[in-house]
Amino acid sequence: MSKKDLLRFIQADDVEVEELPWGPHHWIVKPGIADAKGLLLVKVRMPPGKAHQFHRHPEFEEIIYVLSGRAEQWVEEECRQLGPGEAAHIPVDAVHGTYNTSDEPLDFLAILSPAHIDGPAIVDVCQEKPWCEIKTPVLY
Repeated sequence: MSKKDLLRFIQADDVEVEELPWGPHHWIVKPGIADAKGLLLVKVRMPPGKAHQFHRHPEFEEIIYVLSGRAEQWVEEECRQLGPGEAAHIPVDAVHGTYNTSDEPLDFLAILSPAHIDGPAIVDVCQEKPWCEIKTPVLY
């Protein structure tokens, strides 16, 4: 896809779906879809009982914005229950986790920045102390 073909208006058919253990990710804005340099936008549908367990993004800053359902949201060792219209800001390289402990699907947007990084996108720490003592890891 040439730069000219990259989108400024993203239609439903343009969204790329990635299946991950904690639920499908609908990539709305990312390089390859839009001419994104500073932002990524993904909508996640997390089924009941699933979680994006404790992890960190060494180069990403992130905002998680709940659309529907309830999120048990951790940022470092602080936890909040988030509902529709509520958000969490995660600084670069901060350990965090999103857990759906309800009986309903959890839909949220994740906005990450920057769009281009050099290292790994995600570092899983759910089996490391103190995180494995806070929440028992679930191996998918």
